[in-house]
Amino acid sequence: MAAVASSTSTEALRRRASVLPVANCHQLLFAARTPLSTSRAVPCSSSSTARQPWRDDEAGGAWLPSRSDRKMGIGDGSSNGNQQPVHKEIRDETTPLLPVKVEEDEGFHEFNGASFSGAVFNLSTTIVGAGIMALPASIKMLGVIPGILSIILVALLTEASIDMLVRCSHQGKITSYGWLMGEVFGQWGRIALQGSVIINNVGVLIVYMIIIGDVLSGTTSGDVHHRGILEGWFGAHLWNSRPIVLLATALLVFAPLVSFKRLDSLRYTSALSVALAVVFVVITSGIAIIKLFNGTVAMPKLFPELDGLNSIWNLFTAVPVLVTAYICHYNVHSIDNELEDRTQIKPIVRTSLFLCSSVYIATSFFAYLLFGEGTLDDVLANFDANLGIPFSSVFDDIVRVSYAAHVMLVFPIVFFALRLNLDGLLFPTSRHISRDNKRFAIITISLLTIIYLAAILIPSIWDAFQFTGATAAVLIGFIFPAMVILRDSYGIATKRDKILAVTMIVLAVLSNSVALYSDAMNIFRKKEVA
Repeated sequence: MAAVASSTSTEALRRRASVLPVANCHQLLFAARTPLSTSRAVPCSSSSTARQPWRDDEAGGAWLPSRSDRKMGIGDGSSNGNQQPVHKEIRDETTPLLPVKVEEDEGFHEFNGASFSGAVFNLSTTIVGAGIMALPASIKMLGVIPGILSIILVALLTEASIDMLVRCSHQGKITSYGWLMGEVFGQWGRIALQGSVIINNVGVLIVYMIIIGDVLSGTTSGDVHHRGILEGWFGAHLWNSRPIVLLATALLVFAPLVSFKRLDSLRYTSALSVALAVVFVVITSGIAIIKLFNGTVAMPKLFPELDGLNSIWNLFTAVPVLVTAYICHYNVHSIDNELEDRTQIKPIVRTSLFLCSSVYIATSFFAYLLFGEGTLDDVLANFDANLGIPFSSVFDDIVRVSYAAHVMLVFPIVFFALRLNLDGLLFPTSRHISRDNKRFAIITISLLTIIYLAAILIPSIWDAFQFTGATAAVLIGFIFPAMVILRDSYGIATKRDKILAVTMIVLAVLSNSVALYSDAMNIFRKKEVA
C-alpha cells in the first residue's frame, strides 16, 4: 500500500509539473520523494525564469518569494545565472502563509491591539495639555462670545485636517505622518514635518515644565509674586526652589514614564490625566457658579474692547494659543496603527475633539468668570489667593495639585512623538529606535536635559505658546494636511476638500503672520519702556 501511495503521489506531481515552468519540475519530483509528515529543504535553481508563488496541497508546501529571494531577483521576474541554489521549506498545511506580525529592519509595525477607549484617552491626553491653562487669557483678550466661537471653529478645522491625513494614509497604506509627507513631497517634505514636530513638541514640553514650576515653586507677574504649593506649605527654601523642584520632577516622574517604548503602554496614565483635567474643570466651574449666585463676581465682557489699530492686532496673538491647544496630529498615526479596527479612528477623533472642546469651553469661561480681568497667562497661578468661599485654601491646593499631576502625565505622550521624530531626522536609515537601547537612552536623556534648562530660562508660557503656535503648530495642524490634500497623490480629494484646504492655508498664514508681527511690536515696545 505504501508503494502504491508513493507511486500515486509521484504521478500526481508529474502531471502538475507538466503545466508549470520547467525550472520547477525537479522541485516537484524531489517533493514526491519527501515524506509528507516532515519539512525538508527543497533545492531551487534560478537559472531559468523566476518561479511564481504556488501551493502544492498534496505535498503540504507553500511557495512564496522570501526577502532574500527578492534581493536576488527571485519572485519579481528577474533572473541571474550566477546565483547559488537557495532552499525553501515545505510547511505543514496549518502554517499561515504570511506571519501575523512582521518586524523587519526597514520598519517597525506596532501591535494592533489598542481599544477604542484607550485610543480616545491617549488622543485626548495629547490634546488637553498646557493649552487649557492659557485659554482663559485668550477669552479675556477676545471676549466670551468670540472666544468660545473660536474654540469651536478651531476644533472643526482640526477634525477636517486629521480626516485629510487619515484618508490619504489609509489609501496609500501609510502608517506615519512623516512617511505620508515623504511620499507626497519627497525627502524634504518628510524633513519639514519632522522639524516642525520637534519645534512644536519641545516648545509644548517646555511649557509643561514651566507650569509645574509655577504650581510647585511659584511665579512672579509684574510686581506680584504668586506663591507655589511647596512655598506656601513650607516657606521659601533652596530645596523647593524652581530649579531643584523641576530637576526632581524630571528624574523621579518624567524619566520612568518616558522609558516606555509603545504608546499604548501609557493608556492608564492617560485615563488618569483626563480624569484630573475634569477635576480641575468641575472645581473651577463650581466655585465660579457659587460666587455668581452670591453676586461676588463681575459680569465678564462678551466682546473685545477695541480702542485703536494696535488693539485689533493684539487680538491675533490669541490665535497661536488656540491652534496649539488642538495639535495632536503627530500622534494620530501611532494611535491608528495600534487599533484592533482601524476604521474606528474617525469616531475616535470626533469623540476626543468633542470631549476636549467641552473641557476647553468650560474651563475658559468659568476661569475667566472667576478671575475676570485679573486672569493670568497661566491661570493656575491665580489659585494662590483667597477665593472668597469656605475652605478656599484647600480648593486652591486641590486645583493646582490635580492639574500639575495632569501635566506630568501628559508629558510622556508628547515626548513619545518628539523622540520618534528626532530619531527619524537624525538617523533616517537606522533601525527603529525602540530596538536600539543605546540610541534610545542617549536621545531621551539629551531631550530631557534641554527641556529642563529651557524651562528654567523662559519665564512665561504665553511667550512659548506664541512662538510655537505661530510657526510649527500651524504647519503641523493645518498647512501640511491642506498641502497633502491639494497635491492629491492618491486621487481621493473632492472639490469640497480642495476649497477647505485653500481656506485653511489662507486663514493660517494670514492670522499667524499678523500674530507674529504683533508679538514683535510688543517686544519692541517693552524694550522702549524699559
